[in-house]
Amino acid sequence: MSRLSRLLALLAMAVLAGCGKLAFSDAEKNTIASLALSALPPLKTDTTNRYADVPAAAALGSTLFFDTGMSGDGLVSCSTCHKIDRQFQDDLPRAVGVGRTNRRTMPLAGVAHDPWFFWDGRRDSLWAQALAPLENPLEQAGNRAAYAHYIKARFGERYERIFGPLPDLSDVPANASPLGSDVQKAAWNAMPAAQAEAVNRVFANIGKAIAAFERSIAPPRTRFDRFAAALATGIQPGDDAFSPEEILGLKLFIGKANCVTCHTGPRFTDSGFHNTGVPPVANLPPDRGRVDAVAQVEADPFNCFGAFRDGEASACGELRFMVKSGPELVRAYKTPSLRGAATRAPYMHAGQFSSLDEVVAHYSKAPASVEGTSEVHPLQLSDRERAALVAFLKTLAE
Repeated sequence: MSRLSRLLALLAMAVLAGCGKLAFSDAEKNTIASLALSALPPLKTDTTNRYADVPAAAALGSTLFFDTGMSGDGLVSCSTCHKIDRQFQDDLPRAVGVGRTNRRTMPLAGVAHDPWFFWDGRRDSLWAQALAPLENPLEQAGNRAAYAHYIKARFGERYERIFGPLPDLSDVPANASPLGSDVQKAAWNAMPAAQAEAVNRVFANIGKAIAAFERSIAPPRTRFDRFAAALATGIQPGDDAFSPEEILGLKLFIGKANCVTCHTGPRFTDSGFHNTGVPPVANLPPDRGRVDAVAQVEADPFNCFGAFRDGEASACGELRFMVKSGPELVRAYKTPSLRGAATRAPYMHAGQFSSLDEVVAHYSKAPASVEGTSEVHPLQLSDRERAALVAFLKTLAE
């Protein structure tokens, strides 16, 4: 530990002991404790996916997650965008699979705690979410009949040990999907209903296996968590002590800057949807966020009300009571987790901002939204305060 580090640690301890104006009140300490990873509750059982906590299903899901054979061109996998060395995200403004998409890749650490998935919440379960990129022409660009054949050819024995016998696929077209090309749609529509349902069942189980793997991806403990633990127990912080700038940033985060209103809880997200005035990206198709996703999640045959859900419909509360309309849904996007965010530039749903400094400057100015009404109000933060907020956010990635 360098001399400068020791001096900073001593200064931080003095501040925490109440010798400076940056000491935390009891209310602030309680808020900080609620943000610590130690406050993250255990994962709830996913009754819509009976295989969610089956180790063999997670193992198969891991294989499929990294398998480039799970794409139309044999070159793209889930891990193409969700990179294991980037906290299961990437460093691109918008994800690139078979083609370039219109949105930023979302991180997967702790994602199984969410009630809705994707930036707009167009899927209502982790396993239904896992299916969407497989057939998206810009992501993995496959089709569900081809995936069923691929599973039988490469992983048939593993699949059947988990999910039971595969259906007879001998008369199933090599390529068919209700979401594919005109040729694939025609092939799908020509299939008997029972045959299509059997293929859909295999496809749903692919999603359930991938979801079982993704449930295991948890956010790592950070310097903030170690600091919060020391603060809660009264133990003097060591090398993980916060600098005065980081302490100021934390106080702003839970106070004046009001970040904690949406970036709340141990994952620093309320999992809700908000219009924060983020500008659109030039030359991209119109993107209205949550307001357009409602119809998509309702139409999804793999949603909680669908035939492929395991368990009872009582698990479908989120979908049953979903807010379906209202001005607050326009250009509203899901609050992303801030854990690890400092290492995952760029930011926002289409990579609009290249640095945390730009993000904080946006919230400080709070420009009006191009459509709908932004929930953010100008914070009028000074340069020092903006720098302190960025310094604190970096502690969530160390």
